[in-house]
Amino acid sequence: MHDIRKLGLQAFAAPDGMTGQAQIQVKAREIDFVTTFGKNMQALLDVMGITRMIKKENGSVLKTKKVTGTLKSGEVAEGDEIPMSQYKVEEHTFDTLRIQKYRKGVSLEAIAERGYEAAVEMTDEEFKADLQNVVLDKFYSQLKMGSLVGHEATWQMAIAMAIGRVKNKFETMKRTATGVAVWVNTLDVYKYVGAADITLQTAFGMQYVKNFLGADIVFISSQIPENTVIATPLNNMVAYYVDPADSEFVKAGLAYTTDSTTGFIGFHAQGNYDRAISDMFAIMGVRLFAEYLDAIAYISVGDKDTQTLGALTVTSEAGSEAGKTVLTVEPQIASINNVYKYKEAAAATAVTYGMDVKNWAKWDGASEIPATKDNHITVVEADQNYKAVRSGDAVVKVKA
Repeated sequence: MHDIRKLGLQAFAAPDGMTGQAQIQVKAREIDFVTTFGKNMQALLDVMGITRMIKKENGSVLKTKKVTGTLKSGEVAEGDEIPMSQYKVEEHTFDTLRIQKYRKGVSLEAIAERGYEAAVEMTDEEFKADLQNVVLDKFYSQLKMGSLVGHEATWQMAIAMAIGRVKNKFETMKRTATGVAVWVNTLDVYKYVGAADITLQTAFGMQYVKNFLGADIVFISSQIPENTVIATPLNNMVAYYVDPADSEFVKAGLAYTTDSTTGFIGFHAQGNYDRAISDMFAIMGVRLFAEYLDAIAYISVGDKDTQTLGALTVTSEAGSEAGKTVLTVEPQIASINNVYKYKEAAAATAVTYGMDVKNWAKWDGASEIPATKDNHITVVEADQNYKAVRSGDAVVKVKA
């Protein structure tokens, strides 16, 4: 037998790898983060009538659709052959669904100065809100590309016509709109209701009211420009996600806590002893998406269209040959009829919505471009009439 007195206090130490109170608290924090994010997201999907998220592989291509065709006349003489009405659905690559990686750190000094709740828990909430905005910003960006453009004299008429246009579009596509969602600017709503009270609800950071002004649901946001109404059928919207609990990630030692019910986001917290920082990591590939761009109405109030210029994220990397650059543009081109145009200059070129870029250089979206190091390349996505709809800029990098 061993003499317990000779073993000292080590005999009573906790075994290595034991799950203690600290580990339980961290795990509870991770579970709370992913659960609340998932519930908030699911609440928005329920409001939109999206019954489930569609699981996709990382790197999946997202495509928009466009229906073309004409109904042939039904006036057919006796015995004549009945003409066939032909419709076709054109698909065009719009963007790629990828896992995105995020990180937040809180220093030991911040925790000591402000306390755990203020330094960690409150910043967790901000982190979560910012991740929600990542999803919403991309969705708003696509909504603003709606091709059913027009203008009306009053705000109420703009809403009515936006609803009418998208319902009519779905009818021509031989589809029935299950309902219509409308997006309007916050100030426009309060100009209209004045002192009247309206009860707003919130889901995933989006404020809304149901059965308002003829729409099944009206979303109210400062993301929508003033004097602008956007609408689309509820069943034009889908939601995609990449599973953050992918077994391949786990095999690589990257195990994130996920919500087993939704699985929209992965979250992990750990201490970084090298820097005395509490590190928080999140990964997600979540996308709200409108399948048919030509079933999104963008109606402005006034005597002209007020559609705003969309944003492109342009990056430049050194090409395979000296003096050439490789450009990457996100999101990808929105319509099969649209083209890329670019201009190189010492500074970024200012672009406005509808600006004529016919005389700019054409780019196929893939070829390397001859350019001068540290110059700016401004890339424009233009419609079939060479009018600018989206724009972005990058500082040129070339192979020496």
